[in-house]
Amino acid sequence: MNILFIMYDQLRFDYLSCAGHPHLQTPNFDRVAAMGVRFTNAYVQSTICGASRMSFYTGRYVSSHGAAWNGFPLRVGEHTMGDHLRNSGMDCWLIGKTHMKADAAGMERLGLSPDTTIGARQVECGFDTWVRDDGLWGEGPDGFYDERRSPYNEYLKSKGYPSENPWAHFANAGIDEDGDIASGWMFANADKPANIREEDSETPWLTQKTIEFIAQAKAPWCAHVSYIKPHWPYIVPAPYHDMYSSDHVPPPVRDAGEQEDPQPLFGAYMQNKIAQAFQREDVRAKVIPAYMGLIKQCDDQLGVLLDYLEASGRMQDTMIVLTSDHGDYLGDHWLGEKDLFHDPSVKVPMIIYDPRTAANATRGTTCDALVEAIDLAPTFVDVAGGTVADHILEGRSLVPWLHGETPEWRDFAISEFDYSPTQQGIKLGLQPKDCRIFMVFDGRWKLMHAEGGLRPMLFDLREDPDELVDLAKGTEHQDQIERLYGLLAEWGRRCAQRVTKSDADIEAMRGKSLRKGILPFLVDGSEVPEDLTVKYRGAAPKNYLKDELD
Repeated sequence: MNILFIMYDQLRFDYLSCAGHPHLQTPNFDRVAAMGVRFTNAYVQSTICGASRMSFYTGRYVSSHGAAWNGFPLRVGEHTMGDHLRNSGMDCWLIGKTHMKADAAGMERLGLSPDTTIGARQVECGFDTWVRDDGLWGEGPDGFYDERRSPYNEYLKSKGYPSENPWAHFANAGIDEDGDIASGWMFANADKPANIREEDSETPWLTQKTIEFIAQAKAPWCAHVSYIKPHWPYIVPAPYHDMYSSDHVPPPVRDAGEQEDPQPLFGAYMQNKIAQAFQREDVRAKVIPAYMGLIKQCDDQLGVLLDYLEASGRMQDTMIVLTSDHGDYLGDHWLGEKDLFHDPSVKVPMIIYDPRTAANATRGTTCDALVEAIDLAPTFVDVAGGTVADHILEGRSLVPWLHGETPEWRDFAISEFDYSPTQQGIKLGLQPKDCRIFMVFDGRWKLMHAEGGLRPMLFDLREDPDELVDLAKGTEHQDQIERLYGLLAEWGRRCAQRVTKSDADIEAMRGKSLRKGILPFLVDGSEVPEDLTVKYRGAAPKNYLKDELD
């Protein structure tokens, strides 16, 4: 079997028609949901791109793999999805974005060259690379945000777009009334069509790269197809730029009470630039229709992929996984972007189609089990026929759910966020080590714990599904707070770093030293079977004590 692992960047869980969006129709996402299982309670392990993706790719929590923010390198030697799948006989390829930074210092220390196969996989987060493009080719006075070559920019140049950075000047910019560049970085331009032929824009380009890969691939393979959209800049080419209008923009999910005596970190985030922008209705009226247009284009291109799989006969032997690395507040809770742990940020879509007959009973169903992003790596190892290295992989295979079983499952989900590189820590006067927050969610109660002596936040999603009332402001729910802190402590005591020996390895070691002559703490030897002491009994080869006396 093959695995097509598709990730959309910054796609909210509720911006799909199969998830109940009132205006946005996504028939191809719905098509996969009708063939498989839609998991309705899927949570990422961090709410920022890099850290979240490293958890997807390693199957480990952020505090286990350590790459806690964008640009924090994934340390050399960390096992990745690619490593686990190759051990199971399956190739693992990248098509698109990872947002991973290589541990260059670690590679130099170990003498690993990026020109070797092993070194290249270290640089590319364990993947073999069909094409990598992280898709943020910003350029300022100090140069490019990403200094590597952009395959997408090179493609646009080959198509005749006259710029050294056509990503910025065409794919993510329109034209104003004076014929000047109307950059997608500015929200005021979000309603303009991007100045590019639709077929040359980012999402169709990556779709074609994916088809090129599948056409030549030899099974079994896992292909991680990682789209940059609908991540900002919020601008999309025609005809998607005006498919939706302010009439399709839902009212923001927020309440004035959230701004009254807010938890300090929440208060700091409500005051940053992105939040202040999304608190303006004129911004939401332009940006959200563009965001919806980007999602609609993603859905159409998913349809291109699905049609290709069907026409090529690959649909019957290819698992399809659709998900996102995090969501987007879009003005909910007075916020923009992501970062904190309200559902619009930390909850993601996850839809899985398993072509095997064992999954027939669950086709077109939903599953409300608490699923974590780290569950995908062990799921893929399971599908590849391998043994899940559960001393390394901290997630759990979803295959039993796909096959109609009800496995023993987790009681709570965890997410982490390290905001130490941001201005919020400075505003709060915190040292980098204290700029960390944790979410523990048991399916009803959600606790956000903040280091640095800041108070927590608490929500009851059964009574308050929109998470508008922070129950930690009062004292009536201290019992729930203490219970959830107990769960967080339980998680904190997990065995996460003994990755070189599995439980099975340790069980096989037990008692082996006895049979190799390590027999400490014996009084006279009668405590163990005779065969264990046979090497230590019998006549001495020579009596040096007697010879010395003579």
